[in-house]
Amino acid sequence: MLVAAVIIHQLPLVSIPFKWLESYFHEISHGLAALFTGGEIVQIQLFPNGAGLCTTRGGLSFVISFMGYAGATFWGMMIYSLASLHHRMAQVFSALIVLLIVCSVVFWVRDILTLVIVSCLFVLFSLHFKLKKLHHLQLILQLTGILVLLNSIFSPLYLIDGRALGDGQALANITLIPEIVWVAIWLILALGAAFILAKRQNKVSSVKLT
Repeated sequence: MLVAAVIIHQLPLVSIPFKWLESYFHEISHGLAALFTGGEIVQIQLFPNGAGLCTTRGGLSFVISFMGYAGATFWGMMIYSLASLHHRMAQVFSALIVLLIVCSVVFWVRDILTLVIVSCLFVLFSLHFKLKKLHHLQLILQLTGILVLLNSIFSPLYLIDGRALGDGQALANITLIPEIVWVAIWLILALGAAFILAKRQNKVSSVKLT
């Protein structure tokens, strides 16, 4: 499944919806961090190249800036983990993501381009309910979780461009800790999540064999 995710990640057209999905989870993580720290979400924007922007008001700036890349890692890990528990859990969690996307459209999407992209994500998850076998839904969600996690591994590396823009620079301005340190932290978190999932899957496979 990891090999399949790596191949899909390299395909120009096929990988686009999954990059949008990682970007969505990145931006919604910023937004949820703002809400949980007493702020509010003003607007969520997504762009065709996989970039995004979450405009917030109030809340704790440090937590909001940090949770973008960290949140995408968490979402990828959670999607894979919950989908692995049970076929029915995969179905319930897929429905919750659809509900989150609908709430995003109603409350925080303000432009046509983002609406089109988020609608594509809505269709992507809604199609899961058309699957007659829940086992297939479980496998697709597991693959989706790996793809989101894979994108969260590569995404922070794009901050190393010398432009001093983005979440890493925002955290550097707040903490005086260089941007490269925050990029390394996000990368370690994503790789650590992938390692934990790999070990957990290995244990499950060993139990099934015995």
